[in-house]
Amino acid sequence: MRKLLIALVIIAALVVAGCGSKESAKGKAGGKIELEVASFQGGYGLDFFEYAAREYEKTHRNVKIKVWGNPRIWEQLRPRFVAGDVPDLTWPGWDMDTWALVAEDKVMPMDKYLDTKAYDQDMKWKDTFVPSLLSKGMDKGHYYIMPFNNNVYGWWYNVDMFKKNGWTPPKTYEELLVLCEKIKRTGVAPLTYQGKYPAYMLQGFFYPWAISAGGFDAYKDAQNLKPGAWNSPAFLKAAQMIAELRDKGYFEKGAMGMDHTGSQMEFITGKAAMIPCGTWLGSEMKKQMELLPVPFHMDFINPPVLASGKGDPSITYSSVETWIIPKEAKHPDEAADFFKFMTSLKMAKQFVERKNTLMSIKGSDAVQLPKDLVMPAKLMREAKVTYSADYRDWYRTMGKDIESAMAALLNGEVTPKECVDRMEAAAERTRKDSSIPKHRME
Repeated sequence: MRKLLIALVIIAALVVAGCGSKESAKGKAGGKIELEVASFQGGYGLDFFEYAAREYEKTHRNVKIKVWGNPRIWEQLRPRFVAGDVPDLTWPGWDMDTWALVAEDKVMPMDKYLDTKAYDQDMKWKDTFVPSLLSKGMDKGHYYIMPFNNNVYGWWYNVDMFKKNGWTPPKTYEELLVLCEKIKRTGVAPLTYQGKYPAYMLQGFFYPWAISAGGFDAYKDAQNLKPGAWNSPAFLKAAQMIAELRDKGYFEKGAMGMDHTGSQMEFITGKAAMIPCGTWLGSEMKKQMELLPVPFHMDFINPPVLASGKGDPSITYSSVETWIIPKEAKHPDEAADFFKFMTSLKMAKQFVERKNTLMSIKGSDAVQLPKDLVMPAKLMREAKVTYSADYRDWYRTMGKDIESAMAALLNGEVTPKECVDRMEAAAERTRKDSSIPKHRME
C-alpha cells in the first residue's frame, strides 16, 4: 500500500511538472502571461509601443509585455513563421508579404475581437476605425490585417519660399506648369523626389494623374487586373504628364540617385520648392529641421489635377501601417486586447501628438495638431474616396515591375507608351499565374 501511495505521488508530481512546462512554453513566467510584441523599427521608433505596454500592464497585472523591433524585422520573422515560433502581435514591416501569410492560413481572423466593445467608447471596436482603412485588411469577408497609423500622401511645398515670391500652391496641372516655369527661373528646382524608391513617384504623380484623367474606375480596373487597364488612355496620359515635367527640366537634377532622406534634405534646405511625400515627413526630418539656421515651414496639398479631368479632385491617397496576430500566437486573446488598447481613442490621440502623424481611428485628429498635419487631416476628412496601392501588397513581383517601369520613364529610357505597356505586361503575367491568389478592390 505504501509503495502504491508513493507511486501515485510521483505520477501526480510528473503531471504537475508537465503542465508547468507547457505553460512556460506558452509564455508564462512567475504566474504572468508574457506577450511578445515584435515591431518594425522605422521613423516612429519603438518608444510609443513601450509606453503603451507599460500603461497596459498597470491595469492588467497578470500580463507582462516584451516589445522589441528591428529596421529589417521581416528577416527575423520569416524563419519563425516557417517554424511556428511566432510573436503574439507584430507589425512585420514593409518587406513582409502579409497577404501571403493570410493565404497560407498563418494569420488570425480578427472578426470576433472586432465585435467586442471598444476600450473607451460605447461602441464595437470595429466601429472606431475609419471604415475605408479597416476594410483594407479584409479577405473573403473576414478581417485579418489591422490598420494603425494613417499615412496621407500628397505634395509638400516650402511655405516661406512661396510667400517670398508670391507663388500660389497649384490646384491644377495647368497651373503647375506655369508655376514650375517661374520657380525654375529663380534657380530652384520646382520638384524633387526620392528616385531610389519609385513608389514615391507612383503615389505622388502617376496614380493621381491617371485617376484625374480617367476617373476612379480607371484605377480600380488596374488594381483588379482588368485586361488593358494599365496601358489604358488614362494611364498613358499620366505617363505623358510625368514625361512633360521631366523634359521641361522641372525635376531636380540628380533626383533619380537620391534616397528618401537625401531628397527630403534638398527640400528642407530650399534647393527644391516641392516634394511628394507622406505625413511621416515632419517626424522623419524633425532632427534635421531642428539643425537648420532658420525655422523651416511646409504645408500640404493634394497633387494638382487636370482642369478638365474626370476624377474627383477630393480623392486622397491614404495608406496604413498594419499589424497582425499570427495564427500560432501563444496568447491571441491577450494580444488582441492589447492592440485594442493601443488603438483606443485616448492612445490614438497620444500617438498623433507624439509622433506627428495621423491614425486610423475616427476622432483621433481632434487634438492640437502640428501645423503641417492640419491640411492632411482636413483633406482626409473631406475626401469622398480614399485609396492606396493595394496591388503592391497583393502582388509583390508585379509591384516591383511597375516601379521599374516608372524608374525607366523618369530616366528617359522609355517613352510613356513603352512605360505603360511594360506595366500592362506585368499585370498580364500576374493575371495568368494561377498560383497567385487574386484580390479585388471594391
